[in-house]
This record gives sequence, structure tokens and C-alpha cells, in this order.
Amino acid sequence: MRAVSPLYTALNAAANGYAVLPADPSTGKPLVEIAKASTDPETIRQWWIEHPASTPAMIPPKPKELRATPYVWRDPKSIPPREFVYGKHLIRKFASAKFAAGATGKSALALVEAIAMATGRSLLGIAPRKRCRVWYWNGEDPREETERRIAAICLHYGVTSDELEGWLFVDSGREQEIVIAKQNPKTGASIAGPLVKSLVDTILDNEIDVLIIDPFVSCHRVTENDTMAMELVAKKWTAIADQTNTAIELIHHTRKTGGAEATVEDGRGAVALLNAVRSAQVLNKMTKDDGAKAGVANYREYFNIENGKPNLAPPPEGKDWYRIVSVSLENGSTIAPEGDSVGVVTSWKWPDPLDGISGADFEAAAQSIRAGRWREDPQAKDWVGWPIAKVLGLDLHGNKADKAKVAGLIKIWITAGNLTVVKELDEKRMPRKYVQVTDVE
Repeated sequence: MRAVSPLYTALNAAANGYAVLPADPSTGKPLVEIAKASTDPETIRQWWIEHPASTPAMIPPKPKELRATPYVWRDPKSIPPREFVYGKHLIRKFASAKFAAGATGKSALALVEAIAMATGRSLLGIAPRKRCRVWYWNGEDPREETERRIAAICLHYGVTSDELEGWLFVDSGREQEIVIAKQNPKTGASIAGPLVKSLVDTILDNEIDVLIIDPFVSCHRVTENDTMAMELVAKKWTAIADQTNTAIELIHHTRKTGGAEATVEDGRGAVALLNAVRSAQVLNKMTKDDGAKAGVANYREYFNIENGKPNLAPPPEGKDWYRIVSVSLENGSTIAPEGDSVGVVTSWKWPDPLDGISGADFEAAAQSIRAGRWREDPQAKDWVGWPIAKVLGLDLHGNKADKAKVAGLIKIWITAGNLTVVKELDEKRMPRKYVQVTDVE
């Protein structure tokens, strides 16, 4: 096994807060004044240039003196309210997280939200509390790929360059890494102090309100299964948010769930990260079955988002749905004449079967149902949906949305007691479920 050099040992000790100085390997006597012991890497390297055979002497950092702080009563009206900047998810002085599997739409969603905050516009139905300076850092994609996504968003929502200038900041990890922690197999995980200081200075110098790190895995080099290492990274982001008065969002991948719907607990290394953030959202693609219920043409274009950890806000009712639409950049060339088409996230509302339906419509449907004998099974030729669709002017042959609407109406009317499901024998003496109009006594 290769021996660890004294300089390497000294630098690792300094990175963990120990003041270091060179010492004589035989006597242990310091070769510089003890008062000059330092944690500065350049100073330490220079010492070992001057004393290459020396061994490191280390002075441990002084422990912080603890004290109990007496509580001082404050008038509740004098306590500043929480500073939510976007919905109930992003809040100043806290880190938040988005969890999702690959290709779900998390980066596309984060960019639309970033532009909404930078412009102060309600692009997805959420009005920013105030216009924010947003810094979006993508650790994986080249800058041009992010520029394509931003261009598509601006085209779709009619955002101009003047609205973004000075408010949106974009960087790529391929050009500028933000790695706040690394892990050494011998000394464990440690925070990259100089990088964190530079990051904090940049946030303050540019008056950044919101920082988005996409993806979280690109901002560290620690083992995701090491809970203590992940906790170190996650808590450092929270500390940065507190120090800079910013809202920080960490976008993280989920582990494979075998086709099951992901939860915030499915995030890789989620125990540590989930515990460190104040709000955690999880994204899931629409399933084929849900697509049939909603009556959409292509269920792969849709996804939903839930807040799995709304610590500082009441839990939202239901799920928020989004659709990814394709936007052409019209940037064709001789090499690629078709140009680029980029997915842009838009808000989408789950269709309400009762939209446009009146009491008179139900009475007409009820009269049509009474005129025959109709099955509950939508696969049956005598499905109860047929007489309902006929009187409402809906197409069950080729229109998925109309079929989903009829199925939804049947479910609502059965739940409300307007329709009743009964078991009867069919013409072949086989038991079947039929739907009848409920008799009012």
C-alpha cells in the first residue's frame, strides 16, 4: 500500500479545522513558531517546500463554548412572517428539494419556475410573492442545452430578453463546477471551505434570491449511501441558505421503484437529504390507466407533483398536474434542417366530468337509461355509457376525452346515489351488474 505523505496528512487535517505546523520527525519540535500554526493550504505547502522531511504537528480547533439562552418574550405581531418566495415550497433561509426519476420533467419544470420568479409572472398558475433574482446551475448539461430550454420557454410564454436581463443567472457544471464536499477514503467527507466561501460571496454580490442546484448529485463527491456524509452536504446547503437569506432548491434523482409511484422517501440518500430540507416535492409520470381516466391522447406528456413534506405549510389538496408541450426553436440548418423541438412545462387541470353538465342533462340521461337495460362494464356492448353519451352529444367511438367524461359522470352519479348498481341475470342466466336510475320515494 502506498504511504501517505506528511504534506497530504497536513492538508487533510487543515481541511478539518486543525491548525498545522511542520515539526522535526525525530524530536517533534516545531520548526516554526507555534503561534503561526495555520489552516491555510498555501502556507502549509510552502512550509513543506522549506522542510520536506518534516512531520505535521496539529492543534485541534477550540470547541465552541455552549450556553443556554434565556427566552425573551416577543409580541407575536413583531415576529417577521416566513418569507415564502414561490408557493409554499421555496422559502428564504431554507433548502427545499424536488425528487423525481430521470426524464420525468423536473429540470424543465425548475426552469419554468425560475423564469416565473425572475419575471414575476404567474406562468404555471403560481404567482411569485415578488420578483426574484434566480441563479440556475445545471451540473450535467452544456450551457447551450439550457439555453435551448430557456429559449423554448420564452417563445411559448412570450417572455422578452428585457424581462430576464439582470434577473436570471445561468451556469453549467461543465464550465464552472460547484462541488461543496468531497470524500476521502481515509479521512471521510469534508466541506470545500474556499469553494463555499466563493459561492456565498457570489450569491451576496449578485443579490441572488433563489439558487437552484440541478442535479444535487453534481454538487458533491461523497458516497450517497453514507448517511453522515450526505447529512454534512445537505446541512451545509441549509447553512448557506441561512447565511445568504436565499431560498435554495436541490433537484435530486429517485432510486428505481419497479414501476411503483415514487415518494420523497425514494430519493437516493433520501434519509439525510429529506431530513435537512423544509419542503420536498416528488414528481411522477402519468400512468397509462390514469391517461385513460383523463381521456388524454398521449399520457406520456403529463406528470404530477405532490409536496411530500410541507413542514411549514398545510398539505395541498390532491395533486398538481402539468403537461409538456413541444416548442420549435425554428433554428434549422443545412446539417439539421428540422431544427430543435424542446419540451416546455405547462399547467394542466385534471378534467372535471361535471364541467358543462346541468341538472337537466342528468334528467335527460336518466330518461334514456330508463328506456333500456344497461351494464356497468364499459367493455359491454350494452354499457350504460352509450345512452348517456347519446343525449349529451358525446362521441364514444374515437374520442378518448368524451369516453373519460362519460365514465367519470357514471362514477359521480353512482357515488352521489343518483344511479344504483344492481346484480341481475342476463339473457344467458349469467349474473351481471346493471345500472339503474335510483327511484326517489
